[in-house]
Formats: sequence, C-alpha cells, structure tokens
Amino acid sequence: MVPGGTSAMGVALLLATSTSASWLAGSRYLRHRVRAALPTPAMLLQVKPTNPPAASKLPVKAQDSVGVLLLNLGGPDNLDAVEPFLYNLFADPEIVTLPTFLQWMNKPLAWVIATSRAPSSREGYASIGGSSPQLATTLAQGRALVDVLARRGLKAKSYVAMRYWHPFTDEALAQVKADGIQRLVVLPLYPQFSISTSGSSLRLLERQFYQDQELRQLKNVVIPAWYNRVGYVNSMARLIAQKCDKFEEPSAPFIFFSAHGLPKTYIEQLGDPYKAQTEATVEFVMARLRSLGYSNNFTLAYQSRVGPVQWLQPYTDDVIRELGAEGVHQMVTVPVSFVSEHIETLEEIDMEYAELAEDCGITHWERVPALGLDEGFIEDLASAVLEALPSMDERPLQEINEGRPVSLRVVNDLVQLRSKKDISIEYGPVRYSNPRVGFTPRAEVINGRIAMAAITLASAQAIPKARCGGMFSEVASRTAGGEFAKSPKEPPGTQFVLNALRWSAEGERTRGLLNK
Repeated sequence: MVPGGTSAMGVALLLATSTSASWLAGSRYLRHRVRAALPTPAMLLQVKPTNPPAASKLPVKAQDSVGVLLLNLGGPDNLDAVEPFLYNLFADPEIVTLPTFLQWMNKPLAWVIATSRAPSSREGYASIGGSSPQLATTLAQGRALVDVLARRGLKAKSYVAMRYWHPFTDEALAQVKADGIQRLVVLPLYPQFSISTSGSSLRLLERQFYQDQELRQLKNVVIPAWYNRVGYVNSMARLIAQKCDKFEEPSAPFIFFSAHGLPKTYIEQLGDPYKAQTEATVEFVMARLRSLGYSNNFTLAYQSRVGPVQWLQPYTDDVIRELGAEGVHQMVTVPVSFVSEHIETLEEIDMEYAELAEDCGITHWERVPALGLDEGFIEDLASAVLEALPSMDERPLQEINEGRPVSLRVVNDLVQLRSKKDISIEYGPVRYSNPRVGFTPRAEVINGRIAMAAITLASAQAIPKARCGGMFSEVASRTAGGEFAKSPKEPPGTQFVLNALRWSAEGERTRGLLNK
C-alpha cells in the first residue's frame, strides 16, 4: 500500500516531465524515499504522449469490421446475485492462489468464503441501491468510445466482457462472432496492470479465444495498461483540481490517493507491476497538478484487503487515523485505480472511510468521482484504440532478426493461421479440427499408460501365485499369435493384461497407418 521505492522513480519522472524535485518534500510518505538509488534507464516509467494516427491512414479496409472489447471486473445486478458473484471471484486461481497439490481445494474454499461473506456484502450492496452500477457505466463508456471513434472516421462496435458476472467473456465473444468482427482491440478498463485483474481477464480470454476455430482467425491486439497516458493523467488531475477548488485555499487540503490493495506476494514473488504502476500514476498526476499551480501535500494508501495475509501497505484506514492525529482537517480523496463507481467507492470510501475520517477530526472531506464518462478520458481511450490498430498487421520478424524479446506465441504471430492449416500443422497451442483417422497422439499416450498400469497391476496380483508359472510367456505367445480368448487356467489378472495389450496393439497399428 505504501509507495515503496517511489523516490528513485519520482526523481526519474520529474526529469522526464521537466519539473522540480522540490515538490516531493510536501509528501510525508514519499519524502524519505527520494534518496534511494536511481534506477537504470530501462526501469524508468514515463508519461506516454498521445499520438493517434488519422483514421484514413489506418490499415483497416473499408469492408473490415472493427470491435473494441472492454474488460472489467463485473458486479452483482441484484442482491440474490451477490453470493454467486463472490463465488466466481474467489474461485479464480488468480485471486486465491493455492499450492499445486492443494488446487483441488480452490472451489470448495471459494464456496466457504462466498457463503461467509455474502451476508455482509449484501448489506453493502443494499446500501448503494441493491446492485453494482459498474455494468451500466461500462456499457455507457463503450457507447461513448464508439461515438468518438466515429467522429474520427473509424466505424466500430463495442463489447463488454465481465470477469465474474454477466455478461461473461464467452457471452461477449459469442456476440463478436455473430457480428462478423474481423479486427478486435482488447481494452481492459484497469489503468494499471495486475495479474489479479487485467491478467485474470486476459488469461481467460486467451483460453476461450484460441479454443475457437473461428476466433483464432480474428486479428487482435491488447492494450495491457494505460496508466501513463497523458490524456488519462490530465483527466485525473482535472477532476482533483475541481475538488480542491471547493476549499478556500485550493492547495490546503491533503490529497489522499486510495488504490485497491493486493497481497504482497504478488509483488514480491510474482513480479506483479501493479504497485510500481500505481505509484507512477500518483506521481504523474501530482506533477500535472504542480504544473497547474497546486502545491498540496499528498500520499498513497491501499484499501479493500481481505484475509490474514499481508497486503500492500499502508492501509487506507490506518493512514486516515494517522493524518487525523497529525492535525489534518481537510482532505480530498482520490480512488486512483477505479474508472467506474462500484462498491469500493460508493460504500467503502464514501461511507466507511468518510465516517472514519470524521471520527478522526477531518472536518472537510471531498471525494473525487471515478472517471466514468469524463470527456477527456473517453477521448484518450479512443486515441489508444487508434494507436493500437496498426500493430495488428505487424509481425515480429524484425524483433526476431534483431534478437529482441518476443511473445511466447511468436510462431502464431509470425505465421498466419490459415497458412499453418494449409500445410497440416496441428501441434502446439493452436489446434485445428481437421478430420484424422484413428487415435489422436494424446489418445495414444493415454492408451500406452493404461496398458502399463494394467501390466503393473496384473503383475502384483500374480506374484502370490507364482507357482502357476509361465504366465508372462503364455501371455506373450498368445499376444504374438493374435489370440485373446480367455483360458480357464489363466491366473487372476491375465484377461485384464490381455485386453490392455490388445488396446495397445491397436494403437500401435493405428500409429503405423498414420505414419505411412
């Protein structure tokens, strides 16, 4: 939760944005980190300028249909949906990660958590109107995005895929197929990338996408994160400035950034970039506010922790208590990682944290709204889509020639799927539904394993009856001769072995036919 390592990043960001490092002195939680070692150039996070190409210069043919798939978390649409929504959430292995030998417990554990948390969660959703407003907002964002793209000369359709409630990913992809979309831009509505948010949605999308013969032919591109886009940063800064202007002295209120929390293990063991990108977002936004003349103190904390494990710190509620004890009476709270209102903003921030702030002596509290349909924000998303479209036609040949890192799916990116089908390539992550005779390679492997298991079991059964003698020589001779009829003198397990050997022999004959 605390912006660890911000100092080095902060200095680099200030250099990149041509501002003075002195403004960091206003932040109690960031000040002591400025002296950390400077990062290497490869580590610098910089604001990304907006430079969308004109629609007329895009590699989109007139007959091509373009879709924009918006990914989001989702939320229950009524109180009865709260428990199944929670189950879907906690059944996701990207949310609750168990050791390999315990992964079978994932769904039972999700049921326990969902059942225990459902009553309090229903109360929370009841307090904000009985449902999550996220879907309505996301649909409206999609329509607004399509309108902006149309004004810029690109005709497109928007689709919404929620991770844990309707419309699910498979529902959105079914609609994409029904509409005959030929180019798809995937846009997660999470400014900062995390394994548990964008990563989970993209992993599910990839799995369903490449299992479908038709969808695999669809050109696509993903915008994984956009926390550093100028339009997004400027929109955030503008909304914060509007709230600061409500105070007699606009630079007086303490700006309190509250981001959704994450278990520390994601950062420390999995290398999740969420923490670094969230801290960079705060610094980009504050740099923009400094350029507009605001000199407010600020800090970053993390909310919504669950369970006994260590989450990113400091926790939002702890920092509110500390600031109140230090005499802070004016505060502007910023939900930094949310672009639509939902229970974490409407109930957790607006009710729980606002009440806590009042109890701690913070008398003037303002909360910055989520970006929602902010015009500058939607315009910037449209620019991101336009900038991403040309990359659909770029193959990684140059990267391969230069020895630069590429995606694990480099072969799929380099070779058109239709070309692979034409030359009968069917192995690897992409599979085709070409008809083939006999056993598949996987079936043959399973077949062989069954035979080996059968032999082992029969051997174990035959050991006590070793006096019967000659079992294996009898089996071998009868198998070679093609005889599989049961003999009254066979020791226990022989018929099982014979059947297994017959299955294996059939698999071998099939393999021989396929290899001719």
